[in-house]
Order: sequence, then C-alpha cells, then structure tokens
Amino acid sequence: MAKKTTNQVKLGLFVMAGLAFLILLLYIIGKNQNLFGKTFVLKARFENVHGLMRGNNIRFGGIDAGTVSSVDVLNDTTIEVTLLVKSKLKKYIHTNATVAIGTDGLMGNKILNIVPGKTVAPLVKDGDVLFSSTGTDTDAMLKVLDITNNDVSTIAKELKKTVLRINNSKAIWAILNDESLPENLRLSLTKVKTASTNLNEMLLNINGIVTDVRKGKGTVGELLTDTSTISNFNDAIQKIRNIGTKADSLSSKINLLVTSVDNEINNGKGTVNALLKDEEMKNDLAHSLKDIQQSAKSFNQTMEAVKRSFLFRGYFKKQAQKSSQKSSDY
Repeated sequence: MAKKTTNQVKLGLFVMAGLAFLILLLYIIGKNQNLFGKTFVLKARFENVHGLMRGNNIRFGGIDAGTVSSVDVLNDTTIEVTLLVKSKLKKYIHTNATVAIGTDGLMGNKILNIVPGKTVAPLVKDGDVLFSSTGTDTDAMLKVLDITNNDVSTIAKELKKTVLRINNSKAIWAILNDESLPENLRLSLTKVKTASTNLNEMLLNINGIVTDVRKGKGTVGELLTDTSTISNFNDAIQKIRNIGTKADSLSSKINLLVTSVDNEINNGKGTVNALLKDEEMKNDLAHSLKDIQQSAKSFNQTMEAVKRSFLFRGYFKKQAQKSSQKSSDY
C-alpha cells in the first residue's frame, strides 16, 4: 500500500513538472524568444523607451528579426535595450544602422525597427551598440489629436453661428432672390471683357510703338537710334557751352565798361561828366532842343504851304502817284 502511494506521488510530481515545462515553453514561444534558433546580441541606448518591454518584437526591413531581451536603466538619462536578433540577418546589418522605437499599428505593442544605413559600413559584431533615434510617441500623437479635435470643434461652432446668421439675414436672401442680379452680373462681365479687349489693343499698340522706336522708326526712334543726331546734339551742347563761356566773358567786360563809365561820370572831368552834371549846360541843351523842335515845326508848315502852291503842286502829285504805284507793285 505504501509503495502504491509513493508511485502515485511520483506520478503527480512528474505530471506537474511536465505541465510547468509546457507552460514555460508556450510562454517562451509566445514571446518569440527564438528558443530553437540561433541568435546574436545587439544593444541600443535611449533616453525614453516609451513603454518598450522585454519580449517586444524586433523588425528589420519590415520582417520579424528577433525580440527584446532586456530593458535596463544605466543612469538617469540613459536606458539600454538588449536585442536578440536572428543570426541569419547578421550579414545584412551594418554598424551604421539605426534603431528606432515604433508601434505595431496605431494602438498596438511597442516594437524596435532596425533601419539600414545609407552609407557603406562594416557588418555588426556580437554585442555592438547601434545608433538610436526617437520614434513616434503615441502619447504625443494623441495629445496633438486632442488639440486638433478641440480646434475642429471650435471651428464647427463658429461655422454654425455663421450659417445661422446667413439664414437669418434678410439682406443676403434679398440679394440672392433678386432676379435682375444675374443679368446685371452678365452685363458687368461683358463690360469687363470689353475693357480687357480694349486694354489688350492698347498694350499691342504700345508694344508696336516701342518696337518701332527700337527699330529707329519715327522721330523718337531716329532721335534714340541715329548716331549722327546724338553727335549733333553733342555739338550743339558744346556750342551752347562755348556761348555761355563767351557770354560770361562779355558780361565781365560789360561790367568793367559800366564801372568805367560810372567812374567817368562821377569822378571824371570830360564832356560826358560836364553834360550830365553841369546844370547850366543842361538848361542850354534843353532850350536848344526846344528851338530845334520849333524850327522843325515851322519847316513842316513851310513845306505844306509849298506843296499847296500852284508852282509845285503838280510835282508833288507826280511823286505821290509814283509812291502809290510802287506800293501796289509790292
């Protein structure tokens, strides 16, 4: 009886050990620990692993490449992640590859992506530390989406208010219900089209004028393109400059002459000074001019009497006829 009890205990222990081993085996296989495949170790260091845990998958070029072996904290700013990678991929991974933390789907588990480098580099060795890069933070994405959602909600509310104001606006609906509005718009568009056509014609004419000017046609074109005209302009400008120089010289001489005459008048002792400053001579000169005027008047009266006398009347008539004939010939 005791022997039978012992055998039952042994059998129970064996069954329990088998079940424990089976559970452990299923767990390891479920975590993709590559229990029955060859692996090698790589490492990567991050400031924040964003919830990455032991057993998360590793992908290289989008295919499963291994699992995360451990996540260890080195210090307050560095976390080291140990990667178990399939040995058959060792010949494809180079030391310039980058490890980034990603997500398996939008809300799935964290994964590690090994991104190949773009330059030539040697192959990795067991235990190498690869470069790391910050992956997409799902929490940050959700925060941004939440902010965007709030903004969209605010925009929708404001848009609703605007639509309600439009619906309650009688002026807008009066404009929209105005049957003459399409015709007026059509006429306005026609006028705009006509104005645009006229503007195009004017621009073409201006372009033609500019083209003619460039080709030397017309007065403006000749002035701008004829080298002889430019030469003549230069000669004329030079002559004007010469005239100006001579005018300056002449003005200086005239100033000197005027100064000399003024000195002669004010300080000289000649005839001019005497004529202008001697009062008695001025009076005599004025009486002489008066006498000359009276003599000329008497002479004119005498000539009128001679013209009317019968002795010289015929002679003066002939002279008058000759004068009128000469005037008519001209």
